Amino acid sequence: MKKIDSACSKTLFLFFIFHFSFFTSYSQWYDPEKVNPKAIDLNIQANEAAREGNYIDAIAKINQALIIDNRFVNAYLSRAAYYGELKYYDSSCADYEKSIALDTVYSANFFLAYSISLAGQGKFDKALVAVNNFLGNKGLNERSIKAASYRKSAYEFAIEYAKKHPDGNYVFAPKNLGDNVNSAYPEYYPSVTIDGNKLVFTRRVQGDEDFYECNKVNGQWSKAQPLGGKVNTNLNEGAQNISQDGEWIIFTGCNYPEGQGSCDLYISHKTKTGWSEADNLGPILNTDFWESAPSLSPDKRDLYFSSSQSGGYGGKDIWVSHRNEKGKWSRAENIGPTVNTNGDESCAFMYADNQTLFFNSNGHMGYGSTDLFYTKKQGDTAWAEPVNLGYPVNTIDDEGSMIVAADGKTAYYASEGKDSRGALDLYSFELREDIRPPKTLWVKGQVFDARTKQGLPSSVELTDIRSRQLLSKVQTDEEGNYLTTLPIGKDYAFNVNRKGYLFFSENYDLSTDKTDSVYTANIPLQPIEPGASIVLKNIFFDTKKTDLKPESITELNRVIQLMNDNPNLKILISGHTDNVGKPQDNILLSNNRALAVVKYLLASQQISKDRLQFKGLGAGKPIADNTTDEGKASNRRTEMSVISN
Repeated sequence: MKKIDSACSKTLFLFFIFHFSFFTSYSQWYDPEKVNPKAIDLNIQANEAAREGNYIDAIAKINQALIIDNRFVNAYLSRAAYYGELKYYDSSCADYEKSIALDTVYSANFFLAYSISLAGQGKFDKALVAVNNFLGNKGLNERSIKAASYRKSAYEFAIEYAKKHPDGNYVFAPKNLGDNVNSAYPEYYPSVTIDGNKLVFTRRVQGDEDFYECNKVNGQWSKAQPLGGKVNTNLNEGAQNISQDGEWIIFTGCNYPEGQGSCDLYISHKTKTGWSEADNLGPILNTDFWESAPSLSPDKRDLYFSSSQSGGYGGKDIWVSHRNEKGKWSRAENIGPTVNTNGDESCAFMYADNQTLFFNSNGHMGYGSTDLFYTKKQGDTAWAEPVNLGYPVNTIDDEGSMIVAADGKTAYYASEGKDSRGALDLYSFELREDIRPPKTLWVKGQVFDARTKQGLPSSVELTDIRSRQLLSKVQTDEEGNYLTTLPIGKDYAFNVNRKGYLFFSENYDLSTDKTDSVYTANIPLQPIEPGASIVLKNIFFDTKKTDLKPESITELNRVIQLMNDNPNLKILISGHTDNVGKPQDNILLSNNRALAVVKYLLASQQISKDRLQFKGLGAGKPIADNTTDEGKASNRRTEMSVISN
């Protein structure tokens, strides 16, 4: 459902005060003409102040009027509207209820505004009753009926949502990040690295936006400092996203001299001397329109952002650009009508699992303005139906950007909370359990040549073994350093590839792992030469069986690719077991398992028979201690070694 924007909501909210206050049919005892003239004059002055946005001054005038006449219904209604504009919904409701108690019939035309303040408190059931009472009034104009019907739909949505997502134990308790992070100036648009130890955000000082950073030391944020280097300028930098490894920042620059449109996307790289001067991402990605609110995928291969460019479904849509092997960004693609609507979608944030996308929208059904949602990837291009994050994360007011740390539960956002140090401050809170993405661990290290020990630029791939879906593909830096994420709940094949070398194979079974492990894997790649060998850690068999399990397919296809890339390569597949059972049985079992691998490679019809050999060695060549379960598991393996190349 297309939402009414906040400016329109504000106009409707005050419409009743400035128009109905003097034209409602009188009933019961209240007669505005019999109110003390001084009180009426103060109410008029208050309305004039409110038109200028001076609600505090307007409330002060009403307070004076009510001292003169404490049964002045119009004054209570006016003050209720001002409190509503300030989002002091408790006080607003109290004044509406006072006016209703004094004269229900006279106050009937204000039940819509009263319902909005009730919804602002999260009292959606009472808000629904109030808006239905309003719609029961005779003689409502089309505009009033439309506004009330829209609000009614939002309240009904809120009530149904609460039924579908019950969580009586959840407490929404945002915590101000404190004086080291926040100041008297506005802070907003937070971004954190995968380890949660670096926070980057935008601060606006006297109209100038710059980036600041804090580091977490012993669980506390350090004093915020401007980002070092050349990324901050005398122009405005905002809406930034730091990559999960902390090496890139992509941000929005508006009205830059070299810009393609009103707002473009720029990139800065971390260097030994600070952050580099920003580069425009170029006309392939940026257009003559508005591009903003970027978010990098964890592997830095996809860039999500909001744009008003043509070809979308509404005003602003979420688009994605892909980075190829040469580091070039593709022309952006709209991520489609499941996520994008005829309204506005923005503030995309791709979570560390590279599957869960958070964003805000005023086009999907929600609580009355811009709400926060999440959706999940369904394959390479499709997305699941977006899920509203629900009250009290979403309210009847506009919700902006929100990010989620790799623990899957800690969210960061900007808010004008009651304990704000100034205007907008940065806060953290815990997500409700049913809307948390999977906790995500990570593995980092260096890829290097096994002989020379020199770092190797390489490709690091993570694949869901069961679905065979490639989840991330990270390119190391020039020294071979890498970081890739490991969402809990799945079993992963982890491979490293570089031309001229045997690939590296590892397995991370996180399907049941609930630990806080962070893995370090320094990976020696072996040049393709006679005698070089690797353990194929993602080849699987059931106990005492020789049939390849389906989870082996990804690794087997990788062997096929290796041999296609190296057409003269000849290999030996050898099977190994632990020392449990009879030696003869183990020899036979390991031989048949090695044969099963060779048969699969031959069945692909891409590898000739004369390039393949196999052998079963049983328990004859252990690589670990057979007295432990872990050692036995290591000894049960399939190896690939180079015969010639």
